Amino acid sequence: MLHLMKVLVCCLVVCLFPVVSMVSAAIEVPSVKVDKTPILDGVVQDAAWKSIKPLVIADSASGKRILLRSVYTADQVFFLVQFPDAAQNFLHKPWVWNAAAKKYETGSAREDTFVFKWNMMDKDVDLSSFSDDNYRADVWYWKANRTNPAGFADDKTQVLGDSPAKKSKEKISATGKKRHLSRISDAGKGPYNKYQPKAYEGDLIDAFPVGAPDGSRADVHAKGVWGGGFQTIEFARALNTGHDDDVQFDPASGKAYLFGVSIFSLYGNPLDKSTSNLYGMGRISEPLKLKFQ
Repeated sequence: MLHLMKVLVCCLVVCLFPVVSMVSAAIEVPSVKVDKTPILDGVVQDAAWKSIKPLVIADSASGKRILLRSVYTADQVFFLVQFPDAAQNFLHKPWVWNAAAKKYETGSAREDTFVFKWNMMDKDVDLSSFSDDNYRADVWYWKANRTNPAGFADDKTQVLGDSPAKKSKEKISATGKKRHLSRISDAGKGPYNKYQPKAYEGDLIDAFPVGAPDGSRADVHAKGVWGGGFQTIEFARALNTGHDDDVQFDPASGKAYLFGVSIFSLYGNPLDKSTSNLYGMGRISEPLKLKFQ
C-alpha cells in the first residue's frame, strides 16, 4: 500500500508540473546593449550577434531546439532565431491547376512560421492557447510566404478568456476547462495580399503576393533565410511603439518581460507524421523572460 501511495504521489507531481512550470520557472533571456544595429538580412555576420552566446530553447511542439539571442539600442530591440529545418517551405495554400477539372484548387503546401508571444498582463500567466489563465498577448508571426518577402512579421493580439467573443475559437485547457481564444490583427494593413487567378496563369500560383503593411501591424520587421538545413530569422522592433495593442519595453525599468516562442503555430495536425511540418497548434516553448542588461 505504501508503495502504491508513493507511485500515485509521483504521478500527481508529473501531471501537475507542466501546468505550474509555465508561470514559475521562466528562463532568463538577456538582451545586451550594442552601439551598432544588426542588419536585418537573415545572415549571421553582424558583430553584435557574434559577441552574444545563444541560449538553447526547447520547442515543446516540434521537439526541436531553438538558438535565441537578443540585443538592443537606445530605441530598438533585436532578436536572432535559428533552428533546424530539413526542408524549405516557402508557399502557403498556393493555387494548383487541376487540368482535368480545368480549375485552380488550394494546394497542400504550408509555409514555415515562427512566433513570439508576449505577456501583456500585470502578472505572470501560462501563455499557451490551452491555458487556464485569462490573458492578453502581443503576438509576432513570421511567415515564410506571407510576411518574409515584405521584410516583416505580422503583428497581432491574442485574448484568452472564459466567455465567447466575436470570431473566437473554443479551446479546452490542460485541466479540461472550456476556453475561448480570439486572434485579432493590430490596427493597419498587413504585409501581404490575397490573390485568386480568374483564368489559367500556370500550374502553380502564389496565393499571397507581397504587400506593404502600415499602422501598428507594421511594427515588427523580420527577415528569414533558409539554408543548410537551418532556418535563420532576425527580428527588430521599436522599444516603445506608442500603440496600445503592443507590449512596450523599457530597459531602464529593470522589468523582466514574460514570453514564449514557437516553431510553426496555428496550422496543420501535429499528429500527422507524413509531413515535414509539425505544427504547434498554439503551444509555445518553455516560459522565457527578456531581461535588458
